[in-house]
Amino acid sequence: MAALSEEQSILKDQASSWVETQLPVQKFREFRNSNSDGGFDPEAWSAMVDMGWTGILVGENYGGSDLGYLTFGLILEQLGRQLCASPLFASAYVGATAINLGGSDAQKQHWLPKIVDGSEILTLAVDEESRHQRSHTACTATAADGGYVLNGAKTFVLEGMSATTLIVAAATADGSVQLFLVPADSAGVTRQPMQTIDSRDYARLSLTDVAVTADAHLGAMYGDSLYNTVLDRACAGVAMEMLGVGCYSFEMTLDYLKTRKQFGKVIGSFQALGHRAAELYSAQEMARSCAEAGVIAIDQGADDEAAMSALSKAKTGEFLFDMSNQLIQIHGGIGMTDEFDAGLYLKRARVLETTYGNQAMHRDRYATLLGF
Repeated sequence: MAALSEEQSILKDQASSWVETQLPVQKFREFRNSNSDGGFDPEAWSAMVDMGWTGILVGENYGGSDLGYLTFGLILEQLGRQLCASPLFASAYVGATAINLGGSDAQKQHWLPKIVDGSEILTLAVDEESRHQRSHTACTATAADGGYVLNGAKTFVLEGMSATTLIVAAATADGSVQLFLVPADSAGVTRQPMQTIDSRDYARLSLTDVAVTADAHLGAMYGDSLYNTVLDRACAGVAMEMLGVGCYSFEMTLDYLKTRKQFGKVIGSFQALGHRAAELYSAQEMARSCAEAGVIAIDQGADDEAAMSALSKAKTGEFLFDMSNQLIQIHGGIGMTDEFDAGLYLKRARVLETTYGNQAMHRDRYATLLGF
């Protein structure tokens, strides 16, 4: 576990306490059962804004606190533990990252304060197929009349129906993939909600002759590098949320092993189950080390930032896959019921594993970045 500063420890404890009391998994279950179209609880989102979580990656001159990626990751971990639904990751983490890295002074002045106060919800629109393919982008941005015209389609857009502004990845004339800020209500943009197993807000987008001005282009001078760096940092953030989902799944399983009795004994006393728990604990600690290493590398500006992000997504994904399976199997029959929370964690796990690339993709990316 990373050594935390006093400020980070306080924020982590605050987040843990608030999530457990205000947004426990029971709230998510109620929200899911209500068939709400909103995607998240507006009051909870407003509270996150008031607590300053939306400004963690934003400089003080734009209204934020600039506390860094590890600090934000600690918050994401706590949200993952209770399956909290909110635009925090999509907007204040990924959106703020894109603006910080690629925005001009004018763009930062315009967008960052709005991310901090929650008046704008940004989201990255990148995927075009059922599986994440970073190097395949069919959506195009064609220069026209001093701006650009975008054509294409996107799928699995996080917070896609709630977002007010889309950060669209599109191929330009030079063959690079670049990012464009597109108001969600622009002419030519259509959105369709998607039904996903984790009951979150995802959308399919269609962009038909969507005209944007030149100042909608982020990081024009960076080519593919901005697109890849934003995705790398997004993966490190996903890994921290995955860690929270996996760790809470482990705690649920451990509690069950300590309390469920068979043949007059708690089942955790059976050697086979004890060995299984020990293996899962070891995998959990390895996943934590890798997940925290990913966000720490970003904060430190490390040369191997991209590789560490890939490692964090791959290793945390491996742990979460195994842990969510064991969560169901060790709980037995009750684990298969919808009334028990295990199924909610399994479904969220499967979606997070594939978000911005699955374990296999990131193992390959890690090896490639290391020269293998």
